[in-house]
Amino acid sequence: MATINFVPNDYIQQRQSSRANLMYLTLLAALLGGIGVTFSVIKMRQSVVGRELAAINAKMMEAKEQITQLEELKTKGKTMMKSMVMTAELLEPVPRSVVLACLTNNMPSGVSLLEMQLVEKENKVLAAPAAKSVAAAAPAKTTQYQSAAAKNQKAAAPETKTVLVSNLEIEGIAPSDIEVASFIASLSGSILLDSVELVQSKEQDIDGVKFRQFRLRTSLKSNLTLTKEDISKIRKKREEMI
Repeated sequence: MATINFVPNDYIQQRQSSRANLMYLTLLAALLGGIGVTFSVIKMRQSVVGRELAAINAKMMEAKEQITQLEELKTKGKTMMKSMVMTAELLEPVPRSVVLACLTNNMPSGVSLLEMQLVEKENKVLAAPAAKSVAAAAPAKTTQYQSAAAKNQKAAAPETKTVLVSNLEIEGIAPSDIEVASFIASLSGSILLDSVELVQSKEQDIDGVKFRQFRLRTSLKSNLTLTKEDISKIRKKREEMI
């Protein structure tokens, strides 16, 4: 028995075309929605990265400013150190480097220094009496009041003055007491040191090697002034020995 279709073919094709168009529109909307969501996520990530980059740049600028300040402080510190060294050399009658060079120049073979301490302190000494003038030395008539005043002046305490004394303590090692005695003799003849005293000398044994550990005490000569030529000679001799 034959089937009779009362629906026109054009209607069926139009309906199928409408369904296909609706499907295409749905897919297009879904694709556009996915693109929009992806674009929004990318923009959010870009904004987050931008904020982090701005924070990093701010920290870098702050670190750069701190580095600049640190370099300025270092430069100021070097300048202050140079000024302090120059001031110390001006204040000290003999620079410490010259004292060390003098000790090195007078060291016999085999002697080594372990420690050196230079301590400056103020000592009060009696002032030298003033020279009497010719008029005062000549006999003159004095009244009773002048005689009493002169007696009171003689009975007064003597005048004192403050002198800066530089004491030096030296500690070192030597193969034997002979080198220690030679070192003391060399230092005694130095133009810088006043008197050299042996404080301690004892025997030490390290890994089977015996040596003498000694400690000396001395002081710089008072009213000692060295010229630039003297300092240059001492330092040059030390450099030659090194």
